[in-house]
Amino acid sequence: MRNGIFYFNANLNYMTPEKLQSIAFKWFETFNNKELEKLLSLYDDDAVHFSPKLKIYKPESEGFVTGKQELRAWWKDAFERLPSLNYKVKSLTANGDRVFMEYTRTVVGEQDLLVAEVLDVRDGKIIASRVYHG
Repeated sequence: MRNGIFYFNANLNYMTPEKLQSIAFKWFETFNNKELEKLLSLYDDDAVHFSPKLKIYKPESEGFVTGKQELRAWWKDAFERLPSLNYKVKSLTANGDRVFMEYTRTVVGEQDLLVAEVLDVRDGKIIASRVYHG
C-alpha cells in the first residue's frame, strides 16, 4: 500500500465470478451470525482492512487493521458493542480478483446506513477489504 492506495500484482490467477460471490455470501453469513473464527477463516493471515469506523473508534489506526489478530480484535469489539449489528445484501458484483458489495448496515436504535465494500481475493482468501460509506 502506498499513499492509502492498494496495489496488487496484475498476474493473478483469477477466480470465477461465482466463486467470488460464494466467498462474499459466506462473509455475510458468518458476519451476521457473529461467527468470528469462521469469518476470519475467509481472510489471508496478512489481510489488510480499511474502514471509516476504525478512524472513529481507533484514530491511531488511520482506519487500517492488518492481520487476523487485529481483525479479530476489531470485530470482537464491534460484535460486543453492537449485538444487533446486521448487514443486508443489496448487490454483489464480482470480476477477476475483486468483489464489490453493497449492503445496508442496521443496528437497533441507529439510522440504517448504506455501505459499499470491496474484497480483494487471492488464492481463495480475502487479502484486502475496504469499506466506504457517508
